[in-house]
Amino acid sequence: MTIDSEITFSCEFYPPKGPKGLKNLDEAVANLRSLGPELFTVTYGAGGSTRNRTEEIVTRLSVETNPPVAGHITCVGASKEEVHQVVDNYARSGVRSLVAIRGDKPVDQPEVTGGYETAAELVAGLRSRTGGDELDIAVAAYPEVHPKAASAAADIESLKEKVDAGASSLVTQFFLDNADFYRFREAVTNAGIDIPLIPGILPIGNLERNTIFAERCGAKIPSWIPPLFEGLKPASTVANMIGTTICVDQCRDLIEHGVSQFHFYTMNRGEMTTAVWRQLAGGPSKVEA
Repeated sequence: MTIDSEITFSCEFYPPKGPKGLKNLDEAVANLRSLGPELFTVTYGAGGSTRNRTEEIVTRLSVETNPPVAGHITCVGASKEEVHQVVDNYARSGVRSLVAIRGDKPVDQPEVTGGYETAAELVAGLRSRTGGDELDIAVAAYPEVHPKAASAAADIESLKEKVDAGASSLVTQFFLDNADFYRFREAVTNAGIDIPLIPGILPIGNLERNTIFAERCGAKIPSWIPPLFEGLKPASTVANMIGTTICVDQCRDLIEHGVSQFHFYTMNRGEMTTAVWRQLAGGPSKVEA
């Protein structure tokens, strides 16, 4: 396979619970940092439920300047003042990259008035603040259509609103059928959207867990994948080997179709992402022409 340009990647983590979870995160970060990623991102729980832990992890990772860290931020269940406070806290930690998502409100959370109603409003609000032009703001995109979108066309229109509001790049939900991404990319281009579209990649090791994840976000597991994991213990050596092979093949096909940036959902485990990237790169550094 001929690679015509430098290929880069970013990694997503979530705020862990307890000492064991933090140890796993630290190990994943150390392993992945050695591969030269462009960016680390840290997720935000539904309705800002992990706000404090997210800020703690962002600050923790920001102590190291390589790579830079992006903090997720949601607007559901929060006032504008609360959103701005989070952004200000990030800024004090040197964070200049954000992932802006509308988010989901927990069932038992009371309604909040006076907040940003949509991701597009959130992006516009962030851009309007002092220093907003200096922010790099990524937003979410859905190759298989957002689960709550009225239609594929409506989903693209919503995406365009986020871009028009000032989004810097698009990061997709994970997908396992590249045909879905190629169709989506064409629709994005036809809508006049010309900012970077970065595919989200999820290496499969624990099929059961990943299937639940897929159901929640509207992604599908192709029918040919489950039989490969039949009878295997989740995240076992063989399961991880199979998942790594699937992921490497997927990424190689994407590269052949012009993709030059990837965003890996690590699930706070760095082994599979490390294995995938080393195979793509032929070693511990970035893939280069």
